[in-house]
Amino acid sequence: MKKKKVIQFIGFMLLRFCLYTVLAILLLFLYDIGKKGGGAISWEFLSQPPRRGMTQGGIFPAIMGTFLVTIVTAVLAIPLGMFAAIYLNEYAKQTRLTRIIRLSIRNLSGVPSIVYGLFGVILFVNILKFGTSILSAGLTLGLLTLPWTITASEEALKTIPNSYREGSLALGATKWQSIRTNVLPYAIPGMLTGTVLGLARAAGETAPILFTGAAFYLPYLPKSLSDQFMALPYHLYILATQHHAIQQVRPLAYGTALVLIVLVLGLNMTAIVIRYRMRRKRRW
Repeated sequence: MKKKKVIQFIGFMLLRFCLYTVLAILLLFLYDIGKKGGGAISWEFLSQPPRRGMTQGGIFPAIMGTFLVTIVTAVLAIPLGMFAAIYLNEYAKQTRLTRIIRLSIRNLSGVPSIVYGLFGVILFVNILKFGTSILSAGLTLGLLTLPWTITASEEALKTIPNSYREGSLALGATKWQSIRTNVLPYAIPGMLTGTVLGLARAAGETAPILFTGAAFYLPYLPKSLSDQFMALPYHLYILATQHHAIQQVRPLAYGTALVLIVLVLGLNMTAIVIRYRMRRKRRW
């Protein structure tokens, strides 16, 4: 027993060490970005377009471009991913084909984002003739987010006990009525959490939008979904690696990175708040 307690103690200490190491690295990273980028944050920086080759001005077109692309991504990924998960978990028979489909979805989650970008160029830009635009970039990011949405939604549905379904079916409800009234209300918090986390990842991606619609320098807002746009990840990439005056725009690059981090953290916090409130509501 004493030996087992020692092993258990060592195991817990190792886990705590790993946890604290990750937190320390994260806090150090956030501190460095905040210290170097905080000075660039101002109302002008957040509300004005870039000027003089992006050496002055702000990032407002990039913020709005990121917002618009994320909206298009959500319109594709959320309903399609959730309904696909409902079908796979509630309606599809557990055959070899279903298992292959699930395995394919899991594998798509690990495909590099640059592959989705090239696929988006072929499908949306060339074949469907959407051109390099917000629509092409948003649909490409939607495909990138779909595996995450489907997987998270299906896992949330699996946590609901079968007795919830069987009880409503025994009372004469149809299968869809049973899902809609006895399953989805309890699964929605987990489904939305995974979906919002997927959208947060998509908002920070550069490779998929690099070929499908992001512009190098566009100091005005897009007028429609068929226009090109600026985006925070691509803008940060340009400022940090491709700009002709990298040292001069370095503070702007850190400021852009700080805004992007706040945006992603905001989406993550939104997922947490949604899950907490919906679970609390169902508990009452």
